[in-house]
Amino acid sequence: MKLWGGRFRKETDSLVNDFNASIHFDGRLYREDIAGSMAHARMLSDCGVISPEDRDAILAGLEGILSDIDAGKVEFTADNEDVHMNVEALLTERIGEAGKRLHTARSRNDQVAVDLRLYLRGEIEELIGQVLDLQQAIADQARRHRETVMPGYTHLQRAQPVSFAHHLLAYGEMLGRDVTRLTDCKKRMNRCPLGSGALAGTTYPIDRRETARLLGFDGPCSNSLDAVSDRDYAIELLGALSILMMHLSRFAEEVILWCSWEFKFVELDDAYSTGSSIMPQKKNPDVAELVRGKTGRVYGDLMGLLTTMKGLPLAYNKDMQEDKEPVFDAVDTVKMCLPVFTGMLSTLRVLPASMRRAAGGGFINATDCADYLTRKGLPFRDAYTAVGNLVYYCTQKGKLLEELSLEELQAVSPLFEEDVYESLNLERCMGQRKSFGGPAPEETARQLQELEQFIQEHRGKNAQIIGGVRTEERHG
Repeated sequence: MKLWGGRFRKETDSLVNDFNASIHFDGRLYREDIAGSMAHARMLSDCGVISPEDRDAILAGLEGILSDIDAGKVEFTADNEDVHMNVEALLTERIGEAGKRLHTARSRNDQVAVDLRLYLRGEIEELIGQVLDLQQAIADQARRHRETVMPGYTHLQRAQPVSFAHHLLAYGEMLGRDVTRLTDCKKRMNRCPLGSGALAGTTYPIDRRETARLLGFDGPCSNSLDAVSDRDYAIELLGALSILMMHLSRFAEEVILWCSWEFKFVELDDAYSTGSSIMPQKKNPDVAELVRGKTGRVYGDLMGLLTTMKGLPLAYNKDMQEDKEPVFDAVDTVKMCLPVFTGMLSTLRVLPASMRRAAGGGFINATDCADYLTRKGLPFRDAYTAVGNLVYYCTQKGKLLEELSLEELQAVSPLFEEDVYESLNLERCMGQRKSFGGPAPEETARQLQELEQFIQEHRGKNAQIIGGVRTEERHG
C-alpha cells in the first residue's frame, strides 16, 4: 500500500502510477532530501515532538541510506512515486516505527520545495565557478593581445579600430554581470520552506528557524502558502541562465565567423573542432555551433516553466511536478557548455596578421580623420562631410585614406597637413582612444586588472560558501 493510501480502496492503475511518478527525474535530489530530513528530525527532537532515541535511529538510518545510494546499492521504484517516498519507505523498512515518525509536521509540498532550493543553491555555486573559469580564459587571451589591432564592427561592417583584448574584455564584462545575477538569485532563494507543511503550517510546536539554520539558509520563508506554491526562484535561475547562454551564443557566433576563411582571425585547436565525412579540407567549429544551438534549448526550458506556472491558484498543484525537468535540463546544459567553451577559447590560436589586414581595409580610420579636422578648427559635421567625400573618392580610385597624397587631401580641405598621416595610422588611432573603457593599451590594462580582481574576489566568496554550507547540508 502507498504511504498515502489510507482512504483509498483500489490500487492505482499502472498507467496512472507511471504517469504520476517522478522518481525517474527527481531521484537526483536524494542528497538534499536526506539532508532536509536529518535537519527536520533534529528539530523535532529539540522541540520535544519526537524522542531523542527516535531521532538517533532516524539519523543513523538516513546516513546508511545515503551511503548505500552513493555506493549504487539502492534501486528506486516508481511504486513509491518520488524521491521523498522512496527514502521514507527505505527508512521505515530499515528502522521500523521510528521511521514513520519522520514525516511528523511535514508535507511533501514543503519537502520538495526545500530539496529543490538546496539543490539549486549548490548548482549555482558550481555554475559561478565555471563562469569564473571562462572569465579567466578571457583574461589570459586578452593579456597577450592588448596591442593586436582588429576592426571593430557595427552592423557587421568594419567601423573603428580596437584591440583583440578590448573585444574579448567586452565578454568578460557580460559574464561578470552573469555572475552577479546568479549570486543575487542564490541569495533570494536562500530561505527555508521546511515547516510550512502542505500549505498552512502545523499545530506542532516546531522551530522553523532551527531547521533553516541547520541547512544553511538565511531564515525561514515568511508565508507558508508562498513557501510551497511558488517557483519564482527556479524561474529566476532559468532567466539568469538564458541571459548567460545568450552571451555565450553571441561569443560563439563570433568565433564561428572568425575561424571562417572569410575572416581567418583565429584558428581552433584540433581538440576543439571536427572534420567532415566527405570534405577532407574541413575544420568545423562544432563546439561553438552546439553552444549556439543549445541556447535555444535553455530558452525553451524558461518558457516551459513560465507557462506551467502562469495559471496556478494557491497553493500546491500537481502541475508543479513539471518544474524539475526544465530546471535540471537547463542547469545540465549550461554546465556542459561552459567548460568546453572555456577549453575552446583557451586553446584557439589568434592570427594577428589577418586581423591587421582586415583593419587596414574598410576606412576604419575615417572617424579619426574627421577628428583631425575638428582639432584644426572645423566643426565636426563639416569635418564629417569632408571625410565622407574623401571616402567616396577613395572608393572610386581604389585607394585607402592613408594612401592619398597631401594634394588630394587638401583638395577637399586646406586644413590637412603632413601630420595627418600620423593621425591615420591604425595603431595610433587605437592607442589614442584613451577614454574610460576604450581600447588604448593602457586603458585595456585597467579593464584587465579589474576583471582579474573580480575573478579573485568571487572565487573567494564562492569557496567560502561551498566550504561552509555544503557541510551543514551533508550533516544537518
